[in-house]
Amino acid sequence: MRRRDFLKVIAGLGAWPLAASAQQRAMPVIGFLSGWSSGDSVEYLEYFRRGLAESGYVEGRNIAIEFRYAEGRFERLPELVAELVERRVNVIAIPNTTASAFAAKAATQTIPIVFSLGSNPVEVGLVTSLSRPGGNLTGLTALQTAVTAKRLEIVHELLPNATRIAFLVNPVNRALAEADTKEARETARNLGLNLFVLNASSPSEIDAAFATLVREQTDALLTNSESYFMIQRDQLAALAARHAVPTMYAFRENALAGGLMSYGSNFLHATRRLGLYTGRVLNGEKPADLPVQQATDIELIINQKAAKALGINVPQALISRADEVIE
Repeated sequence: MRRRDFLKVIAGLGAWPLAASAQQRAMPVIGFLSGWSSGDSVEYLEYFRRGLAESGYVEGRNIAIEFRYAEGRFERLPELVAELVERRVNVIAIPNTTASAFAAKAATQTIPIVFSLGSNPVEVGLVTSLSRPGGNLTGLTALQTAVTAKRLEIVHELLPNATRIAFLVNPVNRALAEADTKEARETARNLGLNLFVLNASSPSEIDAAFATLVREQTDALLTNSESYFMIQRDQLAALAARHAVPTMYAFRENALAGGLMSYGSNFLHATRRLGLYTGRVLNGEKPADLPVQQATDIELIINQKAAKALGINVPQALISRADEVIE
C-alpha cells in the first residue's frame, strides 16, 4: 500500500468515531416524566413505545428517552422536570398525572409538552381550549373526572341501602381534587346520599382516613381520579378488606390488586396514543395547533372475589355490563 493511501485509511478510521458521536448527539431526546414509579409504569411504557413505533420512532435507533419518576412523591416533580429542561430534551411526554403536567408547564414555555390525563385540561387550566390548545402543551384527556358521577351511581346501584359515602381525594393535586369533589357532591345530592370528603396524600394519611371513615360508620368509599391512589393500590385494598369497606376506584389496577370495583378510562390505550402524539410533535407539528384528543373507552371491572369476602351479592345487571369480572 502506498503511503498516501495508508494515510487516507488512518484518517478515515479516526473520523469514524467522531462521526458516530455526532450522529448520537443529533438523536432527538424525549423526556418521560411520570408521577408513578418505574415498576408501576412497565406496561404503560410498552404501550408508549408502541405508539412511538407507529410514528416511526424506535428507542435506541432514532430516538432516546430520559426517564424521571416521582414515585408518588409529587413534591419532587419540579426538581425532576428541571433536570429534563436542563438536559434540553426535544419534547416532554407525561403519562397519566395532572400534577406532572402542571410542573412541566411551570418549568418551560418553549419545550413541547404532550400529556395523557384523566382531568379536563381546560377546566384545570392547562390549555385554553381542546380544539386549539395554544402554548406548548397538547395531548389526550380521558374521562376520569367526567365519570366521577357514574362511579357514584354504580356504587348506589350495588349498595342501594348505603347512605353514607366517603370520598377520598388527594389535595396535593388541587385542580383535580376540586373538579372531582364538585362532581361527586352534585351527584350525591341528586341521589340523596350523605357524602363527606377525606384528604390523603401519604400512606399515613390514608391510614388516618380509614380510621375516620370506620369511626363514622361509612357504608362505602369512593376514591377520586388521582393516580396516587393507583400507586397506593395495595395499601388501599388491604385496608378496605380489613375494615370491610366496599370501595370504588378510578383505575383498573386497583381492582386487579384486590379492590372491589373500578370504573374509568383504559390508560394503556391512551398511553399508546400519547406515543403517537409525541411522534407527531417530533415530526414538526406544533402543540398549539394539535387538538387535545378525547379518549372515550371506559371500563367497568368487578372483583367477585373481593365482593364475596365483603358479603356482597353483585347484581347480574352489573355483571353483564362489566368489561372484566375477576373471579
